[in-house]
Amino acid sequence: MASYQQTVKLTNKMIILNAIRKYEPISRAELAQTLNLTKATVSTLVDELIDDHYCYQIGLGESSGGRRPLMLKFNERAGYTISIDIGVNYVVGVLTDLRGTIIEKFFQPFNTHDFTKTVMEVTRVIDHFLSTTAKTPYGLIGIGFGIPGLVNTENDILITPNLDWRQSNLKDIFTEQYGVPVIIENEANAGAYGEKTYGSAQDLNHFIYVSIGIGIGVGLILNNELFRGTNGFTGEMGHMIVKADGLSCRCGSKGCWEMYASEMALLNMCAAQGESLSDVTLETMIERAETSDQVKDAFNQTAHYLGIGINNIINTFNPEKIIIGNRLAKAEHLLKNELEQVIATQTLTHLRKSVDITFSQQHQHATLLGMTAFTIEQFLERQFYTDE
Repeated sequence: MASYQQTVKLTNKMIILNAIRKYEPISRAELAQTLNLTKATVSTLVDELIDDHYCYQIGLGESSGGRRPLMLKFNERAGYTISIDIGVNYVVGVLTDLRGTIIEKFFQPFNTHDFTKTVMEVTRVIDHFLSTTAKTPYGLIGIGFGIPGLVNTENDILITPNLDWRQSNLKDIFTEQYGVPVIIENEANAGAYGEKTYGSAQDLNHFIYVSIGIGIGVGLILNNELFRGTNGFTGEMGHMIVKADGLSCRCGSKGCWEMYASEMALLNMCAAQGESLSDVTLETMIERAETSDQVKDAFNQTAHYLGIGINNIINTFNPEKIIIGNRLAKAEHLLKNELEQVIATQTLTHLRKSVDITFSQQHQHATLLGMTAFTIEQFLERQFYTDE
């Protein structure tokens, strides 16, 4: 009986805290009414949440006829998270509070094919963040990694098609090094969750996030939840065939979407047109497209194949929205017209009319914010979970 009562108490505390996070600032009376709990229960549990630094009281709210109530807010400074996005040619990280607000960010162009060197670089980033943080009640609550590869539901990295990693035990390495929970997730899944939690898709139930960097990954939010499939491997649509017997892909197949519509495909086309390999970066090509018809044509070809893949996604999933994110989102102005033309001419009419196609305003931050959201949610679940 005591165990059951403790479980109910912890569950109610979690419900109350989530309501404070969602509706803040909010009073105890409003919580009781919203959650259908007694005022006495809410008052007792709120006092405990305050004592444990999860929330705090601010000034008085407006009166509804009696005394003005004390308002409550979530304590976003009770701890902090670190999230790392490991791309093929960069490492980017953010330090955030428990509301997901970015306190500090770090970006470093970096060749991540060498696993050991990548671990050393990531360690340097994490140590820098730790050196800049003030003391908080819960300190670092966890580290999240977004990875361009197959990640199962146990946070194991199974394969990274665009990276030459011979080992990939990130979770074990960083759990042992920093003594905090470590979460590993496919970067496109994390990007989708970042848009759902903090981005432009917070009010949507069905949308697709297309992450375009050196490769292409897809994250699916279906029925308001991240869809992972049987083993967590959904979204590898960068390897759907868009050209029969086309270019050879690192996955072993030919004609994969990412061979024609990714940052890698764009840079290869620019290099083939005579651009200096040492100068070929996405940023320089965006600049050169203003004056070079050849570079502009490379962006058009990339946009054309991007449209072909997105057409397949729309016709398959009938989403409310497609969000194009990661590095190639920087080139929105060079991709949008051709992409829209492909969708207008190839996508089924009824499906085309019901979908909104946008470029992420988060650019490379969506994956990081998704990992931040995962870390915060799992931290709070651990605080209010009992297996007794």
